[in-house]
Amino acid sequence: MDKELEMSQVELSSSTNRSSSLKRESSHIDDAAMLRRQTSGQKLKAHLRRWWWLHLIIGIAVLLLINLLLVYVGFPRIAQSGIDNSTLNLTSVSITDPTASSFLIHQASLITSSSAYHPQLDAFNASLSLLGQAPYAYITIPALHATATATADVDQVVQIANLTAFAAFTTALLTNEMVSLQVSGDTALHEMAFPATTVTYNKTVQLSGLNHLAGFAVTAFSISLAPSPNGTNLVGTVRIPNPSVFTFAMGNVTMDLSVAGRPIGTSTLADLVLTPGNNTVPMAAATNQTAVLELITGNYKDGLLPVDIAGRSSVYDGVHLPYYEAALASVTQHVVLDVGAALKAAGVVL
Repeated sequence: MDKELEMSQVELSSSTNRSSSLKRESSHIDDAAMLRRQTSGQKLKAHLRRWWWLHLIIGIAVLLLINLLLVYVGFPRIAQSGIDNSTLNLTSVSITDPTASSFLIHQASLITSSSAYHPQLDAFNASLSLLGQAPYAYITIPALHATATATADVDQVVQIANLTAFAAFTTALLTNEMVSLQVSGDTALHEMAFPATTVTYNKTVQLSGLNHLAGFAVTAFSISLAPSPNGTNLVGTVRIPNPSVFTFAMGNVTMDLSVAGRPIGTSTLADLVLTPGNNTVPMAAATNQTAVLELITGNYKDGLLPVDIAGRSSVYDGVHLPYYEAALASVTQHVVLDVGAALKAAGVVL
């Protein structure tokens, strides 16, 4: 009897254990089924509740990276692009008080830009050169606010950095219709709260040249049979066109006069200052009257002499200016002078 009771209790306990195990298995199956029934949104919410801190760190890192790229890559590129797309125009350039190694420059410039940004540029040193050539001088461009239209005026004594290069520039300006001037330098650009960035200012400016002094003419002259104490026996006026924006103080400019290769004297333009436009300048010449008479009684009996005028020297305040002398030597003017009529007016009967 007791054995039967024990066996019955064992079977009951075993049945109870199997029932509990089945319930647990059923609960696990139900949980798995519930997980399978969760929507993508519910899964995402659950993920974010668990890993929100990781996503916050990633978001901050991405924002920091974007800001760093904007400040240190994007903004400098935008700044340089704005400088590259701007234009520089020289409205006037005056070169005065020249010496053999320096000059005083007054330069007015107009800078235009279509950029939506209007940064501040620090003052900077800029080199001046013929396009592709060595710089002949350096000037200080003043600080400026780069609005749609800005002015930059330079007023300073300039030391000539390369005499050969400056002579090449003055020669190019005198002998060409157009000249390319390169202006280059680095400066700091400031815009809003961005850190200052370095930009390169590199502009090529197209300038009108004097084109071999095209239009040069002796507009009037007279001959004196009795020369002055300095040897002057011919005076007159010349017209010198200057289509450029440059003003040049050249001092006393002396030119050689010849006919068919035969020297007949020299002429001087005293205290010559060439300004933009037509310049009417007094001229004084010391001529070899014997040579002139031989010419007009020989091959030029009509009294019309084809005179070649070639630059020889430029002297300012007693100092030769080699960069102007090189330019003047590159140009020879050809004029026809009615010497016969001038001699007749002076009382000479041929």
